[in-house]
Amino acid sequence: MRRDDWMRITAVALALAAAVFATAVAAQNSTVPGKVGSPYPTVTNLAVEWEIQGDDNLNAVCKIEYRRDGETAWQAGMPLVRVPAGDTEDRTSPQYRWVNKLSGSIFDLRPGTRYDIKLSLRDPDGGKADTLLSVSTRPVPAPAVDGKVIQANPDTFEHLAACAQPGDILVLSPGYYGQWRALCDGAPDRPIVVRADNAHPLIGSTFESVDLQQRRHVIVEGLTVQGNVNIRFCRDVTVRRCKVFSRSGISANQPPGCTNCYIADNDVSWLTPWAPESMGSGSIWGGAANQGEGIEITGPGNVICFNRVHGYRDCISLMEDLWVYDQICDDIYNNDISVGPDDAIEADFSFSNCRIMRNRITNCGMGLSAQPSLGGPNYFIRNVMYNTGMAPYKLERKSYGALFLHNTSVQAGDGLKEHHQQGEYFRMVWLNNLALGGPGGGKHGRYSSGDGQAVALQGYNSTCTFDYNAVGSSGLPCAGLLGLKKFAGLAELNGLSGGHSVQIDWDVFVPGAQFPDPPFPERQPQDLRPVPGSAAVDAGLVIPGVNDGFSGKAPDIGAYELGQELPHYGPRPAGVDELTEWERLYAK
Repeated sequence: MRRDDWMRITAVALALAAAVFATAVAAQNSTVPGKVGSPYPTVTNLAVEWEIQGDDNLNAVCKIEYRRDGETAWQAGMPLVRVPAGDTEDRTSPQYRWVNKLSGSIFDLRPGTRYDIKLSLRDPDGGKADTLLSVSTRPVPAPAVDGKVIQANPDTFEHLAACAQPGDILVLSPGYYGQWRALCDGAPDRPIVVRADNAHPLIGSTFESVDLQQRRHVIVEGLTVQGNVNIRFCRDVTVRRCKVFSRSGISANQPPGCTNCYIADNDVSWLTPWAPESMGSGSIWGGAANQGEGIEITGPGNVICFNRVHGYRDCISLMEDLWVYDQICDDIYNNDISVGPDDAIEADFSFSNCRIMRNRITNCGMGLSAQPSLGGPNYFIRNVMYNTGMAPYKLERKSYGALFLHNTSVQAGDGLKEHHQQGEYFRMVWLNNLALGGPGGGKHGRYSSGDGQAVALQGYNSTCTFDYNAVGSSGLPCAGLLGLKKFAGLAELNGLSGGHSVQIDWDVFVPGAQFPDPPFPERQPQDLRPVPGSAAVDAGLVIPGVNDGFSGKAPDIGAYELGQELPHYGPRPAGVDELTEWERLYAK
């Protein structure tokens, strides 16, 4: 498998897209480079946006390379994605627009580190440019190294918190603290920290609710909250290692939401059951409003990682329509998500460079929702979905520019299925995904998981890419639907798409995993790693910056590479964060 296969398949997709988007009159096919930037760096990922004019036939490409400051060797990243200007027409209120650009992300970088980024733009119709950026990832939030430690208890906390200065670290003894509204801001590198003294974790430092509205540079850590944690209008605020039990968990759900906030290692839970009557946005279980939202935010540059979220209508959500504000460069990764009868991760109205990676999703209605993706690129990489009651993917409201790479999904009913009721979508990419359906599907509440097709992508069209996927339906024929065309076997599927997909059955997985038939009651997460010699092993496409660490002749299809350890999902052990993990996995 050659590395330049990625460039070839991208060129094919862009050529097809040109037939739809390029204007036939007065076309400007040459590219005029414009502004370059890296908006909203996060802890482990960087975005690059290169605005352009022209390139109406969409064949400009941009290679990306990067290196840590001080190093000499360059590493290839995933090429930028060509994003033609567009808007949501009358499908959203208000209407959203995006500019003509090349855009993309660099993944899994070292926190708090400066990187050189080299971009090489080429257009065969005219237009050539090279540029170099220097951008830093954000550090993992941490107390000031010389912070003043202040002991507090339920009698003294309110006064001490109201007088806190930048750098102060308030350590709370176990007890009941009632409602708390934070009134003081920290400063860069000197946050105000409110931390539970968890020497007695069974008692804990318990709050009725925590209101951090409008705060800057505050860290709350280790609290038990029996109500909402409000981070609306916050900037550079951290909520970490807390236990939240509430119908509305952690939220910033009004514009402008929150910016550059870090929500990590929390346990967030509520009461919504896994049952057919609770399935979907219009379920009858207590009414949709009573089912709640686990972590629900809008705004740019936020990180939601390593949380355990359980028992909500939607477990992790971005906002929709009038409630949306600059949903750019938001990261959602390594969360352990279960019992979300509507959406596990609702990444709706993602503008560009939102990255949803390595999440484990179990017993949820929809796995990954992008309705709509607003131009993109928005990335869905190495997520594992088991026992989705409706569909692994939801792509409605004329979505643009989502890339689904190396995901694994298993459900009773249709395998690689999208929930789709409202028109086509455009520039969607499915590469290196593993999906298995099978018997036991059908209607759950208002929605159906399908009857066992291997692939059911009815909104697919010539602007989309489908290749190097491993698909099947356990014990059933490999048949299905790609756009408006039916197929009755793998050869026909490959004839309709890129030509390199493979057929799988249940024996692709390690022994002991169970197919989710029936889907109710709740099922435990399964080990969905591939077995040696299965059709998914060494059958994937090389994608620079995404699967560089593969073993064997080529990457394996699906979320897991043969022989590699499972990712950690949910809250990490004390003392482990992105920096310590990066050093363990990548430092030489």
